[in-house]
Amino acid sequence: MLTLSGLKLEELEKLMDEFGATKFRAKQIHNWIYTKSVSTIDEMTNLSKDFREELKQKAVVTETKIKVKQVSSDGTIKYLIEYPDGECVETVLMRFDNRANLTACVSSQVGCAVNCSFCATGKRGFIRNLTYAEIIEQVLTIQRDTGLKVTNVVFMGQGEPLLNLKNVLKALEIFNDDFQIGTRRITISTSGIVPKINELAEAELQSTLAISLHAPNHKLRAELMPIENKYPIDELKKALLNYVEKTGRRITVEYILIHGFNDTPEAAKELALLLRDLKCNINLIPYNSVDDTKYKKSTNNDIMQFKYLMEHSGKKVTVRLERGADIDAACGQLRGKVAANE
Repeated sequence: MLTLSGLKLEELEKLMDEFGATKFRAKQIHNWIYTKSVSTIDEMTNLSKDFREELKQKAVVTETKIKVKQVSSDGTIKYLIEYPDGECVETVLMRFDNRANLTACVSSQVGCAVNCSFCATGKRGFIRNLTYAEIIEQVLTIQRDTGLKVTNVVFMGQGEPLLNLKNVLKALEIFNDDFQIGTRRITISTSGIVPKINELAEAELQSTLAISLHAPNHKLRAELMPIENKYPIDELKKALLNYVEKTGRRITVEYILIHGFNDTPEAAKELALLLRDLKCNINLIPYNSVDDTKYKKSTNNDIMQFKYLMEHSGKKVTVRLERGADIDAACGQLRGKVAANE
């Protein structure tokens, strides 16, 4: 059975040729899927009943299901999404007060091979890559369920996006062309896969690249992120400088603040020195608790002091608003677990 969601307009036009239907029918179906976010062919009411019945013999809109839905006290919604093979990932819809933006935090893999010590996803291990259609299904699922239009997409859910770059770039293309989400409203986050960062630089995309740095030197970063041993921080910085030179785009540096580990004034000064010649903004992320880790969240005083020291270096610095922590939907908390089984 063919799945319609994930097909671009030209692919739908080819399908309509097989049905002996006009290209206009393809535009109608495309609109129902990406603008009106329907989940069944029967909802496509401007198609004739006979044509809908014919289409249903060979195709469905989606086979993706919501297994669990949780709503945070702050309005954040976390979905555990199940694909036809039974594998699940989590995706999150974030809403912010007084802003029109609706941001979908999407996953790119089932599990993750990077295994950062502060992150719940890595504890599950790597299972498989998501297809580009499975990635966009996360946003379609949100839109079908809420009736809202997603305006921003961040690849900050489960998995390392650059280890599934082909599917991530295809999904980005569909978000841009078919969902009409501007490229600059799409962020790809990475733990620092140097060859893939260089590959992205050559593509000269206008999306935002976010780097999960989380430490100012090799020793501290290696304790948090095993990927540091493969792609050391000095090599990573060279790749980031190359990316800025090729694209002209400012990088977002993500930095999780962990009490007594990487949140000291000394760490802030070392980080400022490391980033002095890199065109970047800095996003400080208060650590969110995860089972089976020794880490603790920084105090508010330490967070503000770290922010002040980084701002003093001339960088734009923000502290990420904590969204969805009460439902384990905050940064580093996504595991993709099935509550009934774990």
